[in-house]
Amino acid sequence: MLSQKTRYTIRALQHLADSFGQGPVRLDAIAEAQNIPRKFLTVILSEMAREGVVISQRGRDGGYELALPPVDIRYGDIIRLTRGSLALVPCASRNAHETCANCLPESECRLRGLMLQLRDEMAAMLDRMTLADAIPVVPPFEDAEATA
Repeated sequence: MLSQKTRYTIRALQHLADSFGQGPVRLDAIAEAQNIPRKFLTVILSEMAREGVVISQRGRDGGYELALPPVDIRYGDIIRLTRGSLALVPCASRNAHETCANCLPESECRLRGLMLQLRDEMAAMLDRMTLADAIPVVPPFEDAEATA
């Protein structure tokens, strides 16, 4: 499951990608448009600036903008920067591997095998997709009981 921080980061960077090349975007504009608490957004964008993903500009005409073209910022990298791993379980992480507590030995665990395959497929997809890709808005799922 993606953390709230990761979801906020992706939405903020998507917002900046939409206005790439048009100059800095004010923090308040991003916070309001993306429904992100201002204080949390400040922390997120500061972290992204330290990682070289965004540039901050102070002053009356200041704000934030992407440091790289949207085509050069991959969703997989954003998730790794904010979450540390794409894996759903610690034993399936390629970069932050940990043995799972209360589990079988890794050499006997078929769940780990499944999670490694899932992690690799998800990584391949997220590493192909960039902020430049058109991601459609998908309507909410209908309640299964309401349609039955």
